[in-house]
Amino acid sequence: MLDLLSNALIMIKNAERVGKRQVTIWPVNKLVYHVLRVMQRYGYVGEIEYVDDGRGGKYIVQLLGRINEVGPIKPRFPVKYREIVEWEQKFLPARNIGILVLSTSQGVMSHIEAKERRIGGVLLAYVY
Repeated sequence: MLDLLSNALIMIKNAERVGKRQVTIWPVNKLVYHVLRVMQRYGYVGEIEYVDDGRGGKYIVQLLGRINEVGPIKPRFPVKYREIVEWEQKFLPARNIGILVLSTSQGVMSHIEAKERRIGGVLLAYVY
């Protein structure tokens, strides 16, 4: 339970494998929320609802059944703009399938947005 992002992604992976329609993720922080928003933007998860329970809160995430694999990238490698293609080949199964989630100076975004903006960052997770 030391790495909240890793914990959240493993909860999502396990719930997808079992076939659940929603998963409750707790404990959470802002980084987990921003990674979930990137996944939502690309259609991997549905609605994200925050529930304040007085102990740090939790997210209820609607699953759409579109995730084959999701996981954290450890250690969190720093990536330059020109190196993103190499990391795509390492973590994603094929071209144009899945996303890498990066933390950049302009916020948390996918590798597609980072290539468009021509910025690098730190690798956080992969989803396909």
